[in-house]
Amino acid sequence: MTENSGILKDSISFDLLNPSPLLVVISGPSGVGKDAVVKQLLKRDPGLHFVVTATSRAPRAGEVDGVDYYFVSKEDFERMIDQDELMEYANVYDQYKGVPKSQVREAMQSGQDVIMRLDVQGAKKIRSLCKDATLIFLAPTNKNEWYRRLENRKTETEESLRLRLETVKQELEYLPEFNYIVYNPENCLEETVDKIQAIIEVEHLRVQPRKITL
Repeated sequence: MTENSGILKDSISFDLLNPSPLLVVISGPSGVGKDAVVKQLLKRDPGLHFVVTATSRAPRAGEVDGVDYYFVSKEDFERMIDQDELMEYANVYDQYKGVPKSQVREAMQSGQDVIMRLDVQGAKKIRSLCKDATLIFLAPTNKNEWYRRLENRKTETEESLRLRLETVKQELEYLPEFNYIVYNPENCLEETVDKIQAIIEVEHLRVQPRKITL
């Protein structure tokens, strides 16, 4: 290290050299590919802490309890609400989803960047609780592609597809709450994750770091 570099480091605050962990929320409409993006992001960077969301819906094929979601009964979820164990929760399509408080606080205290995968209602709630959270809206490139993805899941009825389309129209009204929008075209998963990793890197280079208080 040169003498000048030592002087520079002495003039930079400790906080800048050791930035606070980020709280990153990846959100977007149902069927846009949030699960696949988050799984690939964690595969690339195991140091990230993924917040496992609790949900009252039944697991889909291949989903693992405690890894993809915590699957609980509707009654147990309502008990968690009553005991104030959730940072945020919502009832979407008659299914509960929510974020356990303790999991987020423990990860951030350890210095890890925290990744949340939430629906748009959940992301909006996190924004109201924590103005310095980094919110990323994951979007399809067009409506037809998004609709085809939902159909290919083979879990939707004609009525539920109609409901999801109406919900997306409402969710788009919340775009100003987000910091970034990332398009996730079909068969371009690696490129999408590249963009999200770039966002995280840039956020850590801010001269005025984000401060997360929960």
